[in-house]
Amino acid sequence: QVQLVESGGGLVQTGGSLRLSCAASGRTFSNYHMGWFRQAPEKEREFVAAISWFGGGTDYSDSVKGRSTISRDNAKNTLYLQMNSLKPEDTAVYSCAARQGSFSGRTNWYWYEYRGQGTQVTVSS
Repeated sequence: QVQLVESGGGLVQTGGSLRLSCAASGRTFSNYHMGWFRQAPEKEREFVAAISWFGGGTDYSDSVKGRSTISRDNAKNTLYLQMNSLKPEDTAVYSCAARQGSFSGRTNWYWYEYRGQGTQVTVSS
């Protein structure tokens, strides 16, 4: 089992920045590909970003590309998502997820083996 706990969400104004964290425990964090997803009220959950187990591969949705950076610190068992130039449409619950094996299914929430509960991000206009 891998336990994932997100933090770092909050209320920020348009144009502001936040850094989300996802703390992992239970198994060897460095063995897992990691992803960030978000779900806004009354909308489908959507892929935000993913990073491979060794950090050499990353992927972003078009909606956050150029404004966000996914990273990981395997020594600290922690995943990060730095988000800049935030917009009201970024308002959502952000969740992290983990999976071993191929990186190919990284944009699919249900592909991941373990998922966190999420942290709320609210961007005011």
